[in-house]
Amino acid sequence: MTELVGLADVQAARELLAGVTRTTPLEPSRPLSAALGGPVWLKCENMQRAGSYKVRGAYVRISRLSAQERARGVVAASAGNHAQGVALAAGLVGTHATVFMPVNAPLPKVAATKGYGARIELVGNTVDESLIAAQTFAERTGAVFIHPFDHPDVIAGQGTVALEILEQCPDVRTIVTGVGGGGLVSGMAAAAKALRPDVRVIGVQAASAAAFPPSLRAGEPVRLPSFATIADGIAVGRPGELTFTHVRKLVDDVVTVSEEDISRALLMLLERGKQVVEPAGAVGVAALLAGAVEVSTPVVAVLSGGNIDPLLMLRVIEHGLAAAGRFLRITVRCTDRPGQLASLLGEIAEHRANVVDVVHQRANPHLRLGEVEVALSVETRGVAHSDTLISALRASGYQVVFAGEE
Repeated sequence: MTELVGLADVQAARELLAGVTRTTPLEPSRPLSAALGGPVWLKCENMQRAGSYKVRGAYVRISRLSAQERARGVVAASAGNHAQGVALAAGLVGTHATVFMPVNAPLPKVAATKGYGARIELVGNTVDESLIAAQTFAERTGAVFIHPFDHPDVIAGQGTVALEILEQCPDVRTIVTGVGGGGLVSGMAAAAKALRPDVRVIGVQAASAAAFPPSLRAGEPVRLPSFATIADGIAVGRPGELTFTHVRKLVDDVVTVSEEDISRALLMLLERGKQVVEPAGAVGVAALLAGAVEVSTPVVAVLSGGNIDPLLMLRVIEHGLAAAGRFLRITVRCTDRPGQLASLLGEIAEHRANVVDVVHQRANPHLRLGEVEVALSVETRGVAHSDTLISALRASGYQVVFAGEE
């Protein structure tokens, strides 16, 4: 029977991390507090060293290696945050690190990991494939494999987040955090349930990469046949054996959120919270915004990481605006006569919407003779404003089609 990480393990890990990691701030969220009717706080692990909570578990694991093990070096696999945590921890401890990352790993995360001194190997399309390559490397070279989540030291290190939360918000009733392989939620649940059994611990996964719900139903870890999500930091196809046991015994619920929910949460955090958060770090907030789980306040949502690719941020912002009804991509078909485009744009302006870009074409073979197609990107104030604009355009005789509907 698998032995669970206990409170003493998490407290010992905290002693090891003294002077190494930061006690990250707990910030209030007015939009979430208003939506939930009670206090909601954000645990800002996006402000942790290396940009995520991962350095906590990585340092605890590596610092406990023997001198002989350190001499052989360490190896890890990660889409980015564990990679940076291992690279930073290895440098602090005085050993060398090799990190296997998927070929599509975000370039800023690859560059940051290199910046901490690790050697990078790009292998496979998923973290699971990189894990296999890293384990093979460990067997061949004698390097110590640092698992991203399925090790007692890693779980204990991640659990120190909960110790800080309980000190910063003593009356907390619900803790919500993202879940990939399960290391963070396992450690947090181990600490929180030992000190405050009444506190509910909720895990959140991206619906398109959610391995825990089917695993919990089956009573054992189940591998997903395929998975893909913008939340690359929690894109894990199978729970760990150790983390699965922790989640099954200690975590109150695991819920899922859509890609649109995640985009909407990222936009809210950026606009209203002034927080730069990566998609995996925002899934807890996404669950609260989407009403994916019933919670008792005060609630603490963990922003587990902030290492987002700027190009992805641009796409996510646009997606989030669209999901919130504030950004429309539409195609309007109308008669091809002088002044028609000006009339169309004038009507949009009358409804106080902002045209971002326009593509005007006559060459589409699907168009009738004397007909023109105008593709528009339009900013609005929300769903109601968008609906009013579309209704007005159709009432004026324009054929309006949403992007992707043709």
